[in-house]
Amino acid sequence: MNARTNRKCTFLLLIEKMDLYNFIALEGNIGAGKTTLSKKLSEDFNGKLVLEQFEDNPFLPKFYKDPGKNAFPLELSFLAERYQQLKDEITNQDLFSSFTISDYIIDKSLIFAKINLEADEYTLYSKLFSIINPLVPKPDLLVYLFIDVASTLKNIKSRGRPYEQDIQPEYLESVQKGYFDYLKQLQNQKILIIDLSGVDFVGDPNSYQAIVKALNSPYDIGINRLVFSEDGVFTQQSTAV
Repeated sequence: MNARTNRKCTFLLLIEKMDLYNFIALEGNIGAGKTTLSKKLSEDFNGKLVLEQFEDNPFLPKFYKDPGKNAFPLELSFLAERYQQLKDEITNQDLFSSFTISDYIIDKSLIFAKINLEADEYTLYSKLFSIINPLVPKPDLLVYLFIDVASTLKNIKSRGRPYEQDIQPEYLESVQKGYFDYLKQLQNQKILIIDLSGVDFVGDPNSYQAIVKALNSPYDIGINRLVFSEDGVFTQQSTAV
């Protein structure tokens, strides 16, 4: 058994399962690592994985080329797809999975719509969202993965999706602000903001272990914030966002 395998075995012995929350949702800016972390947690701890289906959306490449023309059909299509997937996947529990993990929440529809739509379009969209939103199961723990915009841009470049390569820092800043504004007004929701700036949870097993421990810990309703310290653990910080 090599050293890497031994570290993995030791880690799995330390934390054998994630059973504190039935449904965990990961959120964050474009390129924050939501899907990568969701897949890793699902694989390591037998979780039911719910990934946003966006790559087949025909409006997405068109939106990045001409946002003004394509924003409204894009946001409507995303809302319909997210509603259908979350309603089906979360309602139908997998008896062989210990928990469910998703790399998005339906609320992101409203967040992006507020950024991308004109005022009159957003008014209509928000009315439709208010009808759909109560019908979708909510996560027991909502986790926001925070990284700085410079790191987000680096991740976007690295994964190489052609339609994302022209995304500007200003747009990512507006997305980050949109999430923070939305999280601050959420009611009756346990929210965990994890600052992953400079953290490589893929290449560093200790960082990943610290994240797993954080996701398997109890929190109060409202915003809770953790920052990765130099000694490899997360420390509680002020909840101001």
